[in-house]
Amino acid sequence: MTDYDTLVRLLTDRHSCRGFLDQPVSEDLIARVVAAAGRAPSWCNAQPWHLIVTKHAETERLREALVAAALSQPEAPDVPGPEGYTGAHQQRRRTCGWQLYEAVGVTKGDREGSARQALENFRLFGAPHTAILTSGRELGTYGALDSGGFLMAFCLAAQALGLATVPQAAVAFQSPVVREVLGVPEDRLILCAISFGYEDPAHPANGFRTDRAALDEIMEIRG
Repeated sequence: MTDYDTLVRLLTDRHSCRGFLDQPVSEDLIARVVAAAGRAPSWCNAQPWHLIVTKHAETERLREALVAAALSQPEAPDVPGPEGYTGAHQQRRRTCGWQLYEAVGVTKGDREGSARQALENFRLFGAPHTAILTSGRELGTYGALDSGGFLMAFCLAAQALGLATVPQAAVAFQSPVVREVLGVPEDRLILCAISFGYEDPAHPANGFRTDRAALDEIMEIRG
């Protein structure tokens, strides 16, 4: 198997895990994932990313605070979310949402069920760990862009080591509570969380896979 084949296999096998086993990951394994992710490229080698990784009681403290905030406070992200979804972007988003709802038994029109599933984001899908990804505020868009490369590298390194991940923008939409619970400095933008651990293969939310756009939808070759 070539390096390319290995990379494609990791990219294909990786998925957003939404149900985890109650089994912590060793600090040595976490360190290996982060060390590999730190090889991601960045503008002028600024390496703007920084992680706060939770475990044990700290994960539970954050989980409880996030659920309480999601039920009582408006969203307040450090980085504004999308203005909207139209066309193919809207269709892909809807398809993914309905695949998840079907997997967990939420039927169309079941607002209570959909709200309950949405709250799982703030329960971190039961993961034993989450990594809060931040970037220097002064670096703005390009710091966030570079950190996206780190995020992908983290997920692939975790996959290679038998761990499951789920990048979560929803957690960053409760930035004030994350900042308060974990003491994130004001000069850092909270970009997202990456909840991770060992996948629960029996969890229904892990029973579907999203598809990907055809090559001619995402690339043009000119000249």
